[in-house]
Amino acid sequence: MNTTFFAQPFEPVGCNVCRDKSQLPFDFTMAFQPIMDLVEERPFAYEALVRGVNGESAATVLGWVDDSNRYRFDQAYRVKAIELAARLHLAALPGCRLSINFLPNAVYRAETCIRATMEAAHNFSFPHDRIMFEVTEGEQVTNGAHLKAIFNEYRRQGLITAIDDFGAGYAGLNMLVQFQPHVIKLDMELIRNIHQDPVRQAIVCGIALVCDKLQIDLVAEGVETVQESQYLSSVGVRYQQGYWFARPAWEALPLS
Repeated sequence: MNTTFFAQPFEPVGCNVCRDKSQLPFDFTMAFQPIMDLVEERPFAYEALVRGVNGESAATVLGWVDDSNRYRFDQAYRVKAIELAARLHLAALPGCRLSINFLPNAVYRAETCIRATMEAAHNFSFPHDRIMFEVTEGEQVTNGAHLKAIFNEYRRQGLITAIDDFGAGYAGLNMLVQFQPHVIKLDMELIRNIHQDPVRQAIVCGIALVCDKLQIDLVAEGVETVQESQYLSSVGVRYQQGYWFARPAWEALPLS
């Protein structure tokens, strides 16, 4: 990702403009994967994962994003996720959230760039306070103050904030010193075979303690076996995501 903010004089766009993906050199759609609440035994959230319309992977689609279209893609991605979630009646699921990944390097002013998101939530009758924005901890964001400003504005607007892939990036716990999101998602490498690995167990339990003290919800992602899930549940990680529960489903809500 480009690490320079404000590289282009972007103008704010509205929901209808963002829905017009002809302004992008490619089209895309979404697959949805549940984040399960194992205490309530229901989806805590669904993550919207970008896919190509011909079955291309997320990595392929994101490879089409560059400096010339990053802002437009980020805006269109948000609107598309809300539109599809509304069509699939996600808001009818009790307390269930819609999780959207965002590109912080595409946000030049948080209060302006969020307009199309809020407009889409209104137009599609989707409650904005159930929209969760994830940023990966591995994202090469050199301007920490800018990311903090984004999160603060999203909080002010009543949106949910999350750090994805926590434990995989360069920032680690230093990011939590600067700002505290509502949700932290543990990187899948910390989860792999955790039931057999005392080092991973110690790290995850330490992060869980920090999250408990800071009143941050903790999600384990990449859970692939019953043994991993059972161990995580035993140490109080109630929110889990991964192939053990469901694979991403093309324009559908598995386990809903």
